Amino acid sequence: MNPGGVAMRAMRIAWLLVAVVLLAPPAFAVDPTEMPTPELQERYKALTHELRCMQCQNQSIADSPVGLAADLRREVRDMLLAGKSDEEIREFMVARYGEFILFRPRMSARNAWLWLAPAVLLAIGAIVAVRIVRQRAKLAPIDGDTFDDDEAESR
Repeated sequence: MNPGGVAMRAMRIAWLLVAVVLLAPPAFAVDPTEMPTPELQERYKALTHELRCMQCQNQSIADSPVGLAADLRREVRDMLLAGKSDEEIREFMVARYGEFILFRPRMSARNAWLWLAPAVLLAIGAIVAVRIVRQRAKLAPIDGDTFDDDEAESR
């Protein structure tokens, strides 16, 4: 065997080992959203879909790719693993970020208009529509005679 061939073979093996060392860790990585029990996994999934990303604002933290959403997901995960209830986690997030973080706002005196405004606007629209229909009914001919003078003469 020639010495150059042995050196080349050793170099190839060294590069192969470097590649294995660099590429293997991601294969053994644990998904940070993986929870120890299916119940915790379901709670995690539900909570992350209920909370709004403060940066994206139209996405839940489960769907958002930004760093803030990742931090919030991590916070929810840590609180679940610490034994906090769903309501305690929601309260913590609302205390920290305000009511806006909830995709489904709670009914309270401060946001009652959010819940009542659609019904009030619908009622106002119905009242206006009824009045318009009644006014038009009063203006319509009663006897059903809609002929012009020209049409009457032609008969």
